[in-house]
Amino acid sequence: MKNKYDAGFLDKREANYTPLSPVSFVKRAGTFFPDVTAIEYGDVKQSWSNTYARCRKLARALQARGVDRSSTVAALLPNVPAAVELAYAVPMSGGVLNMINTRLDAAGVAFILDHGEAEVLFVDSGLVDLASQALALCEVEPALIFCEDQNAPGTRLEASIDYEAFLASADALDEDALLPDDEWDAIALNHTSGTTGNPKGVVYHHRGAYLAALGNGMEWVLSHHPRYLWTLPLFHCNGWTFPWVLAAYAGTNVCLRKTEPGAILAAIKVHNITHMCGAPIILSTLATEAERLGALLDPEIKMMTAGAPPPAAVLERAAAIGLDVTHVYGLTEVYGPITRCAWNPDWDTLSGSEKAALKARQGIAYSILEDASVRSAETLAPGVWDGNAMGEVMFRGNAVMKGYLKNPSATQEAFSGEYFHSGDLAVTHPDGFIELKDRSKDIIISGGENISSIEVESVFYMHPAVAAVAVVAMPDEKWGETPVAFVELKEDAAAESDALITFARERLAHFKCPRKVIIGELPKTSTGKIQKFLVRKRLEK
Repeated sequence: MKNKYDAGFLDKREANYTPLSPVSFVKRAGTFFPDVTAIEYGDVKQSWSNTYARCRKLARALQARGVDRSSTVAALLPNVPAAVELAYAVPMSGGVLNMINTRLDAAGVAFILDHGEAEVLFVDSGLVDLASQALALCEVEPALIFCEDQNAPGTRLEASIDYEAFLASADALDEDALLPDDEWDAIALNHTSGTTGNPKGVVYHHRGAYLAALGNGMEWVLSHHPRYLWTLPLFHCNGWTFPWVLAAYAGTNVCLRKTEPGAILAAIKVHNITHMCGAPIILSTLATEAERLGALLDPEIKMMTAGAPPPAAVLERAAAIGLDVTHVYGLTEVYGPITRCAWNPDWDTLSGSEKAALKARQGIAYSILEDASVRSAETLAPGVWDGNAMGEVMFRGNAVMKGYLKNPSATQEAFSGEYFHSGDLAVTHPDGFIELKDRSKDIIISGGENISSIEVESVFYMHPAVAAVAVVAMPDEKWGETPVAFVELKEDAAAESDALITFARERLAHFKCPRKVIIGELPKTSTGKIQKFLVRKRLEK
């Protein structure tokens, strides 16, 4: 029986309930801020009204190709305007956007295309060779859309359709048809490395994307019309939801094909940048280049960083060149950033090094998340706030993925006890701030890229001279972390470190390959299991 707050036609209806989707942000920006610049790339400037119209046409063209809520629309694109437009247009079409890591090798791209059952693939002209090799390996045969960039010319893919011609092939999608029927519908598929090295497909929903985008804007205290430089790959958690953040705040997407420090400094000046995001490596390389040139960012640039915990020394150097850094933490499974090292005004009087040490912590949950806490992996009991009690970081709330595509066992395990288990080990300080201490999944984060130690180890095990191998993370000022391989050779076998590195580079994407190999006997348990914690201690010597 209905109570008084449900009776008398107090029901959900179109007038008071609509699905939450970041598509609404795009419509608002295009309608009410038509002349504000939405996208800049070199000399190209595109207004929000033009971007909104183009994305509606692109959405309708995708639907004409049969794209619906069960369809995967893949993209192999760097940070160029087409990548931004797809972030808006694919959700409008009802399809699921799958931005593929452009740093993967052909086998990795092929696996993702097959896993998502891609029906359409957008390919940048500078990535044609990679796409061609991947398409030769995969089973799916997606429709191909060729996205030409004069800054990286390439031969057009056979049987592909030109991006602009594809967009022009359809009328604009009706505004009344932009939103999904259900906010729980999938909006994006992002692949992340797991402990076995096989990528897992993380599925986002419209509701989560909407709230995560608002969370980023709220936590960063954004005002309307920020000028945002794309130094973070759009294939990382859909750019940490920032295409949708910028739509919500009618900001400007300043595209940057390559994140080289000189190009970043030039773009900041030319395009009057106010905000940007990136892994700690961006902080480090940018600080190094600015120091070399004697450059100071004025006015100050606000930067959000996440990935491997940034060293305090790097944060201090970044502050010195004019970067106001906000340190956040998250995972692909929670739409990117989901905790922030919220600043306490009482810390203003501390020294630069003391401030940097506090800012290096992972912080507290975003306001749009129900819970982010350090808990016992066995009992789920919250840990003591003493800065010493170790536990696993767990999450609960709307900005958590739907689950892993085609992987019910991994999904069930990740959501055990009705919390999402991150696999990251941390402590909670007396002020409630989380600080990471280790990663139970042995994932190495190098330059913002996730590297599975087990995947790298499996390649070394292919070498005929290798008896055992342990790949662990070594702190690196430039990359945050970098993989290092400890290799034990078979009896009477011989191999040099350089030769083993070459062997691995021929079989791995280069960013996954250790630049250092240390040969020697590995510590093991009585049952022969390698003791990685003892291996890590060798790096401390």
